[in-house]
Amino acid sequence: MKGGLVAEEFGEIEPWDFFYPKKVSIRDGLLESLEFPTNKFYYQRLRRKDLIFFLGEEQPTEGERTYATGEKAYQMANLVLDVAEKFGCQRVYTSGACVSPIHHTVKPRVVSVVSSEKLVEEVIRYQNTILINEIGGREGEGVITGLNGLLLAVAKKRGLESICLMGEIPDWLSGSPFPYPKASKSVLEVFADILGIRIDFIVLDKMVAQIEEIVERLYEEFPSEIRERYDERKFVAQAKPGGITEEDAKWIKEHIDEFFKKRGEQGGQSSV
Repeated sequence: MKGGLVAEEFGEIEPWDFFYPKKVSIRDGLLESLEFPTNKFYYQRLRRKDLIFFLGEEQPTEGERTYATGEKAYQMANLVLDVAEKFGCQRVYTSGACVSPIHHTVKPRVVSVVSSEKLVEEVIRYQNTILINEIGGREGEGVITGLNGLLLAVAKKRGLESICLMGEIPDWLSGSPFPYPKASKSVLEVFADILGIRIDFIVLDKMVAQIEEIVERLYEEFPSEIRERYDERKFVAQAKPGGITEEDAKWIKEHIDEFFKKRGEQGGQSSV
């Protein structure tokens, strides 16, 4: 969205206290510089409101975790919100992915978490959007990892409205080495409505088509009994919000994991 709106960079969080260098640049045998992950701010003026984007290449972590945790993550969240408050921001949005028991052919829904009861009434009116407690098997609860959740909580503590919008990705693809742009498109469609803007999806649609081809290839390699059980998700998703039963979801996950484990042992993984 930042690229589509041609937002301008206006600042960044210096990386030294948060990250190790990701690589060293060398030219003609001479060390030129250390390269760190970037975390930058951008802005764009719209007719109805002004936007500030914060985009980071990595999240500050402690130990071997992938997502933001610990004191450094809390520091970064506060620095981001310091900037938001300095420029008079009234609402904070975060975005990410939500692992969900959906079929890969189904359009991903947008899963929302909000900081106040008042905002619940607003988000349930968004197109193709549900609350996180409507996902099957969650029993009304959920967890948002990383800065997406941390920013939400710190914003609430400061008295700022905050909403997290996450695109559904099929659970069996959650550990895949490629993105799931179909979920990104669902989230961007909701943001376009909220902000009253038009977004050009040409490039994203090409990415969606490419990834769908890869996913379909993987799906076709499932044994027939796994595919048949997995395909039940198509009809359950259409019948009501949420997912298939907890028992079915467990069965599918166990058999899919077993299948890919065997493929790896046999050296027969698909080339993507």
